[in-house]
Amino acid sequence: MLNDIKKDAQARMNKSIESLRHDLTKLRTGRATTALVDHLKVNYYGSDMPLTQVASVVVSDARSLTITPWEKQMVSAVEKAILGSDLGLTPNTAGTVIRINIPALTEERRKDLSKVVHSNGEDSKVAIRNIRRDANQQVKDLLKEKAITEDDERGSADEIQKITDKAIKDVDEVVKAKEQELMAV
Repeated sequence: MLNDIKKDAQARMNKSIESLRHDLTKLRTGRATTALVDHLKVNYYGSDMPLTQVASVVVSDARSLTITPWEKQMVSAVEKAILGSDLGLTPNTAGTVIRINIPALTEERRKDLSKVVHSNGEDSKVAIRNIRRDANQQVKDLLKEKAITEDDERGSADEIQKITDKAIKDVDEVVKAKEQELMAV
């Protein structure tokens, strides 16, 4: 019973960390990555489809992406999706190939993005602490039901705290790595 609570807490904390990693891949760092456009939706015959399902996206060099729609008539729809997105990037079209040049980030923009990274990290830490609180509450409920002893409760609280400390350390490492990526010129 206690092991299930701990495993559940650990799994939920790991999901929070993975969610943070996923969110941070969408941040533009001045380096080309296909993750920049993964979330874009393209109007494909009346329905919104993920860009990756209507075109191939390739990193052609450190500062540019090449998008090749599988159907010729999709070029304008893909362009509209890129222009309408929050990326702030302008597509250059040559026939059926769309190129996106990613400009270098200014120092001010790097600092702004650094603040966003910190904010996302703090949100993840809050989520992890909430998971810890829930797990501790489940253990206390078991104690009230007399399903476990007070010693079991104290030991479980210590183990849950260790799991939490490790998860928060992992969040700090993810945030630090992303900041280093941002600040690299």
